[in-house]
Parts: sequence; C-alpha cells; structure tokens
Amino acid sequence: MLVVFHSKAAAEVLMFSKHALPILKAAGKPYTDTLPERGVITRDQLDAAIKGIEHAIAADTESEFSDDNDDNDTKEHPIAQPVSFRRRAFPLLAMLRLSRQEDADVIWEPAPIW
Repeated sequence: MLVVFHSKAAAEVLMFSKHALPILKAAGKPYTDTLPERGVITRDQLDAAIKGIEHAIAADTESEFSDDNDDNDTKEHPIAQPVSFRRRAFPLLAMLRLSRQEDADVIWEPAPIW
C-alpha cells in the first residue's frame, strides 16, 4: 500500500507502507508487522520521533557508498542498488523537523489512486 504523509509545514511525502513501517518504529510507534492505514505523530511526539529516527540512522551501519574506485564495466547500475534506511528516512525526517518548527501534526493515510 502507498501512504501519503501530510503536514501543514511541509510538502507531502509518499512512501510504501512496508518502507514506512521501520521508520515509524524508529520514531516510537508501537507497530509490529503492519502499518495502520491512518495515523498521526502529534506535535507533542515530534521531539521523541525525530530523536528515534536520528538514532536509527546513526546505528545503520550499511555503507551508502562503495570504497571501490574501479572504473570497470562490472559496477552495478545505481537503480539496481538497495536503498539505505538513511535515504528512505530522510524525507520523513525533514517533514518532522519542519513540523516541529511550525508546531504542526504529521498524519498519514492511504495515497489516492489517480
């Protein structure tokens, strides 16, 4: 399922629920296997959510960039490389930070199907 995050302080963020789940777990939401269709991070929860995601990013030990400087043809195309937790979390983390500055809640719901 595709979910959309809304805040009065930032542009919308779209994400697959399977990718949003670990980020929201890091933010302190008590979800286990599935993400509820709708939810909220209240302005009172923003500080803890931001700290939790920042901590999870710091603990993410997977290297984003290869130390291999070989310019041969065996390199994997960037589109085929896995996306790190850090990169997946950044748009939502930016939204949470802006929401904290503007004292706004962050909500999510299913993305509309066009």
